[in-house]
Amino acid sequence: MAAAPDAVFSALADPTRRHLIEALASRPASATRLAADLPISRQAVAKHLAGLRAAHLVSVERAGREALYSLDPRPLGAAAEWIARVGGEWDGRLDELRRALRT
Repeated sequence: MAAAPDAVFSALADPTRRHLIEALASRPASATRLAADLPISRQAVAKHLAGLRAAHLVSVERAGREALYSLDPRPLGAAAEWIARVGGEWDGRLDELRRALRT
């Protein structure tokens, strides 16, 4: 199931969740390992990871007693496509304005 760009942008609005995305981009990790790099508790990290899961940005797999979280970059691509489309529309409008100002 793909996440809507709104869910992705909402998830990325928080700096802690962006940090988690960056950390998971290099390799899967447990909430415990991720919390070691942050000034917040493991429980707070788990809550942020739940938000990222809701936006379909991370998946989780059990490895013994630990849950390993992995980045799923596909929703980021959908959000980037939305940004490119909207940016392209504004580029066209600015080009029209430049042409109008030249005449």
